[in-house]
Amino acid sequence: MKNEGEATERPDNTAFTQQRLPAWQPILSAGIVIPGFLIIGLAFIGIGIGLFLTSQTIQVLEMDYTGVEKDSPCFRCTIQSLQNCTCEVTFSLGTLFTGPVFFYYGLSNYYQNFRKYGVSKDYYQLTGDTQYFKSPQEVCNPYSHDSKKIPIVPCGAIANSMFNDTFELYQIINGTTKKVPLDGKGISWWTDYNIKYRNPSSVNGSFASAFDGTVKPINWPKTAYELDLADPNNNGFLNQDFLVWMRRAALPQFRKLYRRITEGDYAAGLPAGNYSLTVHYNYPVLSFDGRKKVVFSNVSWMGGKNDFLGIAYLVVGSLCVVMSVVMLIVYAKFKFSDDDDAR
Repeated sequence: MKNEGEATERPDNTAFTQQRLPAWQPILSAGIVIPGFLIIGLAFIGIGIGLFLTSQTIQVLEMDYTGVEKDSPCFRCTIQSLQNCTCEVTFSLGTLFTGPVFFYYGLSNYYQNFRKYGVSKDYYQLTGDTQYFKSPQEVCNPYSHDSKKIPIVPCGAIANSMFNDTFELYQIINGTTKKVPLDGKGISWWTDYNIKYRNPSSVNGSFASAFDGTVKPINWPKTAYELDLADPNNNGFLNQDFLVWMRRAALPQFRKLYRRITEGDYAAGLPAGNYSLTVHYNYPVLSFDGRKKVVFSNVSWMGGKNDFLGIAYLVVGSLCVVMSVVMLIVYAKFKFSDDDDAR
């Protein structure tokens, strides 16, 4: 006779608890695997061709302006004692550079993914909490206070190293220059501008008063509330260039969006012709063997130019097709051999 305790611990006699639910398990046979590999391979090859051909239609123009080479137009600007240096980089377009055109600056040998660099910012400051303006968090050291122990806002290594080269683009027409309008609105991530970063509230109607008792980052030429004198709404922690810089790059060679060319006579793109790019050379990179460049590019439905994605699909698709052929040969050889032996 069974113990009553054992009976109460026994699972219910249902299909679920007794594991009697109907189940399906595929039986992988040559008739399924070989066509499956072939179909997947052909699909990948088709997608790869589409991606690769689309990538080839995207126009990209890159120009290095570091100034390391003596024949570079920006060579003289690499002299550290030279202040407020400007240089002219000229280039020509043989055909229309289809719009909208995206204007990037690029840096190389620059490790924004270094951990101590990445955590060197005060999130409370960047959300507009003035309590942390006077007492920055320790993660900002040694960029939390200046030599006079006055707190720095915004503090940290990321903010202190903000890219500060500026550019002006001109089209040269019959010996005269025509300025190309550069649009800097909305170049940062929506989440950064609307959620992650906030400006402090104005004090007595003055936005600058919120920064009283603090100083600008050591390497900044202007204070946070004077980053854009032409647009009062583009200052502080919501400045578009500041937001773009604060979103760190994962690799040591990267580019960040500087402006868009979408207005006026250049809404359709940059017409064929000669151009001059005025560079206000401020950002030092030679101390860590870095390089600087500007990049003009347009986009397609797949984003920016990326040959690797299409090539990757082509390689994987080709491997699948080759594997299906190999499996078919092996299957045919051993299957027919077994049939002959059976006879």
